[in-house]
Amino acid sequence: MTTPQGALLVGSVNFDDAEKTMRVAAEMLGDLLKRIPDGEVGRRFHWIMFQPDVLGQADGIERVGDHPIPFPAGLDARPLRIADGVDAAAIELPPLGYADAAIESYAIFVRLRAEGAVPAGVRFQVSLPTPVAVVSSFFAGDDRAAIEPVYTAAMLRDLERIAEAIPHEDLAVQWDVASEMGIIERASGYGKVMEAWWPGDPFDGLVARLASLVDAVPVDAEVGVHLCYGDAGERHFVEPTDAGNLVRYANAVMAAASRPLTWLHLPVPIERDDEAYFAALAALEPVEELYLGLVHREDGVEGARRRIAAASVFAPAFGVATECGIGRAPAGSTEGILRTHAEVAAAW
Repeated sequence: MTTPQGALLVGSVNFDDAEKTMRVAAEMLGDLLKRIPDGEVGRRFHWIMFQPDVLGQADGIERVGDHPIPFPAGLDARPLRIADGVDAAAIELPPLGYADAAIESYAIFVRLRAEGAVPAGVRFQVSLPTPVAVVSSFFAGDDRAAIEPVYTAAMLRDLERIAEAIPHEDLAVQWDVASEMGIIERASGYGKVMEAWWPGDPFDGLVARLASLVDAVPVDAEVGVHLCYGDAGERHFVEPTDAGNLVRYANAVMAAASRPLTWLHLPVPIERDDEAYFAALAALEPVEELYLGLVHREDGVEGARRRIAAASVFAPAFGVATECGIGRAPAGSTEGILRTHAEVAAAW
């Protein structure tokens, strides 16, 4: 059985602040990590659920419904629409909040590194959602095609600010890719949220969109892709039959992108410790770092090792991770999840 090399923290971590996230991650995982995120603390705790409150500030965008829908952390869960008679191309979106958060957390990262709490050579990881996720989740109908280029431009402005503020030798950008897998798995019948709104083959459109995001990251910074089937209530929006669609999509994106991926993360459902799930990994094109999300809170080291054994038949080299972020794992479970990473992986 392969001994996995290294670990990846997918993004969110269930701590109260960025400093604690980075201190604990560095202390518990040490040289298993090549990069450390800030835990997606604050209003990013529920991933993209704060974006409607940001976008709803723009002239020309309205909230659907007359009354706020309360959501944890004081967020309003109402969806969005383009106001009647408004040309979407003329809408000016405010900063999305990702650059501000990254710049603030990077200052903490630099201070902790100067103190020796974060090892030299470890990069600062910034996780960003794809525009497809936000557009599909909060807009409907013809508004999706109209607002997508506007939102994509706003996301790229946030990325540009991040790349201007953080030295590229310290920067690692991860694109979080969940709704795309829902569109690819459309045959499973998961609602109108995960329908394509562009002409032609939906798969081709998804490949082109993600490849362009990969290429938007400066070539001297790192870029990773986290493929995901969702994590609402620690459940997927659809259970994959195997890793086939993950590998197919990853291969197509890597072929279409002009720059190489630094790392690729693929999820592994807790129930899947059988070789059939992992067989498609034999067809995965080479990537500098592959991480398999086979660490699960519920079965810890024992379950991770079963899945490692099955994956090792088809993937001779990989690191370990959870399926998704652990920001919404039960309180008090975070250290145990990090400890499992450390117990099943070897240092780089």
